[in-house]
Amino acid sequence: QVQLRESGGGSVQPGDSLRLSCVASARPFSRSVEAWFRQPPGKEREFVALIRWHGGSAFYADSVKGRFTISRDNPANTLYLQMDSLKPEDTAVYYCARGSEDSSSHQAYDSWGQGTQVTVAS
Repeated sequence: QVQLRESGGGSVQPGDSLRLSCVASARPFSRSVEAWFRQPPGKEREFVALIRWHGGSAFYADSVKGRFTISRDNPANTLYLQMDSLKPEDTAVYYCARGSEDSSSHQAYDSWGQGTQVTVAS
């Protein structure tokens, strides 16, 4: 099973930016989908964004659309999440995941990173 490792989390103020990275131990299959999820304190894990490895189409949760950008560097096997205009409600542990179908459900993904904490507070 592929190993995923996130980095880039931290504590920032509202309006700031952060870029999360997720390095994979192996190249995805052509039909792979990679995604970011997050789990706010005391809440369920929720979908943030996904990107198809083949073609690069991306989809976002309404709560982050226009502020977050998902992208990947295929040769480096690295997934990114650029987060701009951060809000306190973006505070969560952020996870990267890999699966084989377009889905906003965490159950569709079978490989997960360990998570990285993002805290947005003034």
